[in-house]
Amino acid sequence: MAALTQDIRVAFSRQKLDHVWTDTHYVGLQFPDPAHPNTLHWVDETGKVGEQLPLEDPEVYCPYSAIGNVTGDLVYAHYGRPEDLQELRARGVDPAGSLLLVRVGVISFAQKVTNAQDFGARGVLIYPEPADFSQDPHKPSLSSQQAVYGHVHLGTGDPYTPGFPSFNQTQFPPVASSGLPSIPAQPISADIASHLLRKLKGPVAPQEWQGRLLGSPYHLGPGPGMRLEVNNHRTSTPINNIFGCIEGRSEPDHYVVIGAQRDAWGPGAAKSAVGTAILLELVRTFASMVNNGFRPRRSLLFISWDGSDFGSVGSTEWLEGYLSVLHLKAVVYVSLDNAVLGDDKFHAKTSPLLTSLIESVLKQVDSPNHSGQTLYEQVVFTNPIWDAEVIRPLPMDSSAYSFTAFAGVPAVEFSFMEEDQAYPFLHTKEDTYEKLHKVLQGRLPAVAQAVAQLAGQLLIRLSHDRLLPLDFGRYGDVVLRHIGNLNEFSGELKARGLTLQWVYSARGDYIRAAEKLRQEIYSSEERDERLTRMYNVRIMRAGGPERSSDEMDREGQPLGHSRLAYAWQNWDNPPSSAPPCWLPSYGSHCLPNPSGKKKHVHTVPLYKVTAWEVQKAKDFQSIKKCFPSGNEMGEI
Repeated sequence: MAALTQDIRVAFSRQKLDHVWTDTHYVGLQFPDPAHPNTLHWVDETGKVGEQLPLEDPEVYCPYSAIGNVTGDLVYAHYGRPEDLQELRARGVDPAGSLLLVRVGVISFAQKVTNAQDFGARGVLIYPEPADFSQDPHKPSLSSQQAVYGHVHLGTGDPYTPGFPSFNQTQFPPVASSGLPSIPAQPISADIASHLLRKLKGPVAPQEWQGRLLGSPYHLGPGPGMRLEVNNHRTSTPINNIFGCIEGRSEPDHYVVIGAQRDAWGPGAAKSAVGTAILLELVRTFASMVNNGFRPRRSLLFISWDGSDFGSVGSTEWLEGYLSVLHLKAVVYVSLDNAVLGDDKFHAKTSPLLTSLIESVLKQVDSPNHSGQTLYEQVVFTNPIWDAEVIRPLPMDSSAYSFTAFAGVPAVEFSFMEEDQAYPFLHTKEDTYEKLHKVLQGRLPAVAQAVAQLAGQLLIRLSHDRLLPLDFGRYGDVVLRHIGNLNEFSGELKARGLTLQWVYSARGDYIRAAEKLRQEIYSSEERDERLTRMYNVRIMRAGGPERSSDEMDREGQPLGHSRLAYAWQNWDNPPSSAPPCWLPSYGSHCLPNPSGKKKHVHTVPLYKVTAWEVQKAKDFQSIKKCFPSGNEMGEI
């Protein structure tokens, strides 16, 4: 990792950006203990520990799992969603006191473990079900001996310093994130899961819970007793975020931020190498444009994140450290994580403010697999209501989520995906360039280029347009849709003495304020830079946290409009406790001066250099070759 970190910084510096610097945080990460690997044993009816089941790879684990050993009867719980666990109870199988066997997918590892904990389970085993991945014989499949990595912290950032930036020598209150689980969890392979499923008795699982591991139906259990022992250990580890900045000419203190994670568990071709290659290509392209006379109005901030596979640790710690500036100055965050996981469908996980801009950009980028069509034409051919096909809420495991939920900054993450099946190699040691290339059947260069063009067009509009192209009126429509969903509970609300009237009133105030701002902009003098800046600040406020009156005055005018702060999230399965990214940030911080001297304590690599580091570097270089020399992004 140290070598890759240096390579990225050198690549940034080579483009002669206005500023390049590194920000170091010292975070608590959890790793497996080589001297005491995690284990899984059978337990007989008398409670005696019996034969050990071999976990094929002791390096595969769940970061932030509870430590210790637990014993319980095995129960199959599908994906581990609340409705799955309720279905178990309805069929006479109580998850309380059991060891749950759940499938990878649909919800995050952290949600699975939190749900199991809420239903009284003692531990969780998570396996990849072959039925959940592509059955196409022409595409590679995940090895049956491969387990899938995933952290189980229901939140983002360093869970041992919630709400505080993990700078060196910083003193923290003795509190841990409420999102840390109190039960252990361990990934296992499909082969191990098959062995366990054969031992289960009890009711037959519902049809939609069935899989392809057995020649007979899956049963719910309970099955034999099992003992899970997890011995992961916490280590204070330095992580390094790398920054490159192109200063804007008119609003240099307003930042359009674009980032990609650099770290990955295993080779990380799809997980991090694609995004990093696209990030470097965008840096090269915009630096070249600046050399040829282009000067953005607003600053462009390019970031390579570290610690992302542990729950967006690098991005969240940076946000916590500089929140007092970022929530005032960051315009939009664009994430390049998980950009290419297939090529059948395109999703934009985003905030409502960006929906109209995304529609415009989709009309300017060619589809990578439908010749003669733009991406927009490809989407509306499938579904005339384009946003129903494309727009998705931001997931908690995205770095973009932290920007929106914690800092109130509008964010977007683009993803090309397979039609019905998930990319099978994510978070595994099989996430290599060769596997990704085979899954896309040779179309990886075209798809990666489409993502680069999408991001490039978006950055040009956000950094160069006189007025920010954010649809601040969109929140009125979104809130109305959610009010419609709440209306079905009006009887219950009324019985508790509550009403939705205040929501209607707030929406009305917001719509009137948005329309007033729109009219003021329409009738203003276009060449008045002071007015333009003021309007842009007011547009930014539609998606960001509230400012104090002093901060508003420093912009030259009190903004004087009602505002509806709204972070678009998926509340179908709300967490039982607030993730740490929602805790307040304390202290006053400012952005580091990239041109000044900054002293850092000597750091050690996040991981020791292993064969996987060599493989990761190889995959990264392979993906970089997707962009031939010259103007790799095409015309933007």
